[in-house]
Amino acid sequence: MMSRMKESKVPKAYIVSCYQEIRDPEKLAAYGKLAGPAMKAKGARVLARGGLVKSLEGGFEERTVIAEFDSFEDALAACNSPDYQAAKAALGDGVLRDMRIVEGID
Repeated sequence: MMSRMKESKVPKAYIVSCYQEIRDPEKLAAYGKLAGPAMKAKGARVLARGGLVKSLEGGFEERTVIAEFDSFEDALAACNSPDYQAAKAALGDGVLRDMRIVEGID
């Protein structure tokens, strides 16, 4: 009988962006036109974008975006891609946000 090797499962990762202030809606729109396709091309699955937000412990009740990736490395590569860097350049100082990559637990 052949033994099966256990597949090592790489945890998913999430990019979480919380927008404290939208300073220039036009820059945000230009960013959105570029960032969405750039991230999706690198495997992003958008789980939340805008919609209802309720702050429970002193945070901001502003626009929140969550994108899922197959791995932390994939999320980081998406952020460093030339297409996403072009999106960031279009955004410039149009928003004040907290954006981070978070590794999942499985």
